[in-house]
Amino acid sequence: MAKWLKTQDFINFEVRDRVAYITLNRPEKRNALSPELIREIHDAMLEADDRTDVHVIVLQGAGDDFCAGYDLGYGYNPDNQQDATATYRSRMGSFDDDVWTMTRKMGQMHIIPDIHKAVIAKVQGRALAGGAELALACDLIIAADDARIGHPGTRGLGSPPVNYWFYHVGPQWAKRLLLTGDSITGLDAAHIGMVLDSVPAAELNAEVDALAHRIALIDPEIAAAQKRIVNTAMDLSGARVLRQFAIEADAKAHLSQGPGRKTWRENVKAHGVRQAIRMRDAAYGSDPVRIRSKEPR
Repeated sequence: MAKWLKTQDFINFEVRDRVAYITLNRPEKRNALSPELIREIHDAMLEADDRTDVHVIVLQGAGDDFCAGYDLGYGYNPDNQQDATATYRSRMGSFDDDVWTMTRKMGQMHIIPDIHKAVIAKVQGRALAGGAELALACDLIIAADDARIGHPGTRGLGSPPVNYWFYHVGPQWAKRLLLTGDSITGLDAAHIGMVLDSVPAAELNAEVDALAHRIALIDPEIAAAQKRIVNTAMDLSGARVLRQFAIEADAKAHLSQGPGRKTWRENVKAHGVRQAIRMRDAAYGSDPVRIRSKEPR
């Protein structure tokens, strides 16, 4: 019996050659983040961080995608559960309830920068919305050239509650991506510093394994010092304070009464969430961001 990880219903956890592989295992849902999956990711991170035979962690997704976002089946269903003697907060019934709920849930994803061991995200296919948030919370990201990274939910649903965009790409690219909800390819993400590097999809496994095993050569105590000093530098520039502010900003955005938000609610009610997303995104098209500065002039 594992010390921290009690279930593996939605992930696979294995250790090979001092590397812990945590695999999101909902390929039929494109590894969409359900509350249960988020909890298992949290517990698997603690398990890997506590084990002395693990020096580094790889977070990956089964199937064609890293993670296509939050599971829509959970995000728009009422979940104010109650028993015979007590009632509980709604998920989004008030600003405070929304902040309370997201603080609990997103706190589980924030385990990634807080654990002592380095976490490498291996990104193929889609890393969208919550999937992008999950990848950007990791210490290092290697992407396939044709991966797609972005947060289309910023077009009308809210603001990323796990928000590391500024720390990866700086203010202008963070605004460019969040103000449009556009995605970017893995190749171009490497160009702007969003990911450490990108490689052809067929080379992704080998590239990530090579990096993981190189990091694993170092004693965990020494590696922990390197991770923690860089993360402390981020905290000194506000990363930890931004955690809570990002959640509160998202909760405020949920209360928006603008025409786009109103249309979104009407479309969800009339057509369902997936069709409402298609209707919202139709005006934007499906092309990723184009970085013109790379092109010959």
